[in-house]
Amino acid sequence: MQPGISTQVFLQQRLHPGLLDALLRSGARTIEVFAARHHFDYADRSVVREIAQWFRSNDVAATLHQPLYADAQWSRHVAPTLNLIDVEKSRRIDAMDEVKRALESAEQIPFSAVVLHLGVREDQWSPRSLEHSLTAIEHLKAFAHPLGVKCLVENLHNEVATPEHLLEILKVGHFSSVGICFDAGHAHLSDTGLEGSFALLKARITELHVHDNHGASANKDEHLWPGLGTLDWAALSRLTAELAADVAGVLEIAHELEETADSATTKARAAFDLFERNTEAHVAAATQT
Repeated sequence: MQPGISTQVFLQQRLHPGLLDALLRSGARTIEVFAARHHFDYADRSVVREIAQWFRSNDVAATLHQPLYADAQWSRHVAPTLNLIDVEKSRRIDAMDEVKRALESAEQIPFSAVVLHLGVREDQWSPRSLEHSLTAIEHLKAFAHPLGVKCLVENLHNEVATPEHLLEILKVGHFSSVGICFDAGHAHLSDTGLEGSFALLKARITELHVHDNHGASANKDEHLWPGLGTLDWAALSRLTAELAADVAGVLEIAHELEETADSATTKARAAFDLFERNTEAHVAAATQT
């Protein structure tokens, strides 16, 4: 698993090359850019050029997280306002249009993939949510393909984007080119659990989101640094050893007001060291057997 990190850790700040430098210094080989206009204003050509220049000048891969907020006026206490499978058609169209605006930045920034959310926390699984999911993926896949961007759907803490339902969506839609972004933290919160979720999605996993929380009993999607919750990191290292070596494990950590570039670098470096130690321990144990 290749070390990666999301700019979500700096979500309360405007993204600039200095913050990207800090993430690179941590040892990240992939950086996921979180598309939020107050953070990364994908509608501002000068911002896109600045970020594109940085990626062209540094040996690090780039992926994109779809926007979750409708405008640049954002608060850390506001729930996501964009929903690709909203019950209202106008809101679904607005959400897809906003994701397409973000994807247009791939004309300059070498994004290899975009992570998509199917629904928000309260969304329920139904024939209607299946239909809306199929429509959203079909439209965004067609838009992303000429830009060289692969669409990935993420397992979420809702009924629509469970591992079982994601596989049904991909099967019904014949979406053979759409991958999975496996979110380990969300799997830890689910009834299926980390290992069960991984087993179901393993064949389609192209990227991972990695973060900690206190599990299903707490029922809170905390996005903590590794080791601050109850996720079994040794088990995750054992599971990810089954994936291709170039699959990115992207730290997706909640933004905190006191986080600085230097503190994020230090914490990310420690997290990558934890992954490496667990992986080495797993390899050593496998060799002995």
